[in-house]
Amino acid sequence: MARARVSEEEALAFHRGPRPGKWEVVPSKPVATQRDLSLAYSPGVAFPCLAIAGDPGLAYDLTNKANLVAVVSNGTAVLGLGNLGALASKPVMEGKSVLFKRFADIDSIDLEVATEDVDEFCRAVRLLGPSFGGINLEDIKAPECFVIEARLKDEMDIPVFHDDQHGTAVICAAGLMNAMDLTGKRIAEARIVLNGAGAAGIACIELLKAMGARPENCVVCDTKGVLWRGREGLNQWKAAHALDTPLRTLEEAMRGADVFLGVSAKGAVTQDMVRGMARDPVIFAMANPDPEITPEEARAVRPDAIVATGRSDYPNQVNNVLGFPYLFRGALDARARAINDAMKLACAQALAALAREEVPDEVAVAYGRRLQFGRDYIIPTPFDPRLIHRVPPAVAEAAARTGVARRPIPDMEAYAATLKGRMDPTAAVLSGLHARARKAQATVIFAEGDDPRVLRAAVSYARGGLGRAIVVGREADVADKLAADGLADAQAEIEVVNAAVTPHLDAYKRLLYARLQRRGFDAGDVARLANRDRHAFAALMLAHGHGDALVTGATRKGAHVMDTLGHVFDIGPADGAVGVTAVLLRGRIVFVADTLVQEWPEERDLALIARRAAQVARDFGLAPRVAFLSFSTFGHPDSERARKMHGAPRVLDAEGADFEYEGEMTVDVALNPQAMAAYPFSRLTGPANVLVMPARHSASIGVKLLQEMAGATVIGPILAGAARPIQLCSTVSTANDILNMAVMAAAQVERRLV
Repeated sequence: MARARVSEEEALAFHRGPRPGKWEVVPSKPVATQRDLSLAYSPGVAFPCLAIAGDPGLAYDLTNKANLVAVVSNGTAVLGLGNLGALASKPVMEGKSVLFKRFADIDSIDLEVATEDVDEFCRAVRLLGPSFGGINLEDIKAPECFVIEARLKDEMDIPVFHDDQHGTAVICAAGLMNAMDLTGKRIAEARIVLNGAGAAGIACIELLKAMGARPENCVVCDTKGVLWRGREGLNQWKAAHALDTPLRTLEEAMRGADVFLGVSAKGAVTQDMVRGMARDPVIFAMANPDPEITPEEARAVRPDAIVATGRSDYPNQVNNVLGFPYLFRGALDARARAINDAMKLACAQALAALAREEVPDEVAVAYGRRLQFGRDYIIPTPFDPRLIHRVPPAVAEAAARTGVARRPIPDMEAYAATLKGRMDPTAAVLSGLHARARKAQATVIFAEGDDPRVLRAAVSYARGGLGRAIVVGREADVADKLAADGLADAQAEIEVVNAAVTPHLDAYKRLLYARLQRRGFDAGDVARLANRDRHAFAALMLAHGHGDALVTGATRKGAHVMDTLGHVFDIGPADGAVGVTAVLLRGRIVFVADTLVQEWPEERDLALIARRAAQVARDFGLAPRVAFLSFSTFGHPDSERARKMHGAPRVLDAEGADFEYEGEMTVDVALNPQAMAAYPFSRLTGPANVLVMPARHSASIGVKLLQEMAGATVIGPILAGAARPIQLCSTVSTANDILNMAVMAAAQVERRLV
């Protein structure tokens, strides 16, 4: 499977536009009227101010303090890039803020403090403390990071957590618990070798000792070898883990070791070192971006090894995002004064327990394979939807048990239920589609190679490790446009096909002539169509198997593109083709149909539309609940135009559909549980996620209204029911929109392969 590659140009473009940076502030209260303004600001805001002055604890109830974390850095250890300074660390800190929101629904703001002086840094953070419910320290070099964290934990009454240290330690501990279980070993008896005595390494070994690892069995190494008592130049944190031992080198330390933990550098471990480890060795090679030794190299000499890395393209990823969002979620909700060892261990234990359970279907869909507890699955995946409601309760319980919770949570079941409702399902769905596309490794044809948006999407598809990208265009033109977009080096990563020089043109024309000769097209018409119309040419490529899927439509109106594609494929109303548009908004996904093909469907057409749209919903990993929409609900008011929507469910009744459906109904009844409650006989078990519209114009109007007025993300229209995966973009599509359609097409290929 191809591995994703991110270029400098792509990364800069991602951060530059359409809005610079990675997050924005969105009000949580309306400020639309004069009364709203009076409540939000003067004079109404005086009342919560006075209340907090009288009882500071009310700040958690009356402001966003209870759900606000500051991500703080001075930029002295940015990723693996070194001391870049406070300002240059801001993209990383913004990214951390985004992860807090994405995975735990925690609001976060990044603060870059322009000082390397420990006293100044601590004072700045301490003085800003009243604003926040917690402090996440990031990218601060050792040993200053140890001093800063210790001081701030002493001086502040809110959780202070240095993720570079403890985030890695927590996930490492979770994975090691399960690795020990699988190998039948006990951590108290295991010989453990750590390479890398920086912030993360020291935190890892300290947490393992807190779990029961014996200090005499824990050998710590740095770039100069083993930390042994009497070695010169050891700081107090390294000295605390020095042993009275004759061992001097990493190679010596690893002989007979049960566990290797690496937070050091690429290539630090050799196959000979691995060969000399004990039976069933556990190897956590966590250096980024490249591990100390790759899983392939380790298993070549020790097939019995359990291997984890920091990379997402290998099994058992030690990923900090499994820890810090949920640690803070539990700490904030329990109003904790600190994050202590008991809370970190509770987090690790919850993660370990989750990995041992059966993996839900949505995770299998997201990763393109069925995951099962074992040597290649000892740590949950970052997109497991259970993390949000399994880990924070364990953390909150530990906070209460150890006395750091200001407001212990009395009902953990109710708390877990509220956590389930916090997460936006749309991100997981899109991630699932990408995973399925990556599994399929489909060759996608991008028909409009003269458009920079299409070229950027094709490059992203190839560099994302999703499959092979073919662009229809002229080589020189494509090269010029890529160069103008800062992607000159990308031409080698995509394939350019020029209609003027392809050896398959005669075969393409024969197929096209056979289809069109009785539709008013002569041989000359067919030749011009195949030679000059890129939509037709790309469709002919697909029809001949010279690609697995097709994406087009970014440069021409949909009606014209559909007509052209119809010359090659049967995709008209009579052929059962349907257009389904996915609308993603405020954590919800609904599929609107038919937005592309059926102009004025009748009852049987509507039933077919429902079937096609239900399959698209399943392609997204969702259980379809179909509503036939009208201005009436279950026959009232009676209208000729509503009767076909009333009759469509009866067609499905007779045919025997394997999904939920109901109608006719108004859109509020379909989407609002309170409105639906007035109709207890409804067969829908929840809000509809597939909306079948009375006509194409109403479907199109509805989608565009949501897109323009509400800022909805739109994927589609997705062409369902075609003989081959074909997806259409709109003329206003961004490069990312086009990429999404390519991913959708590739996911359809994957479904056909299953």
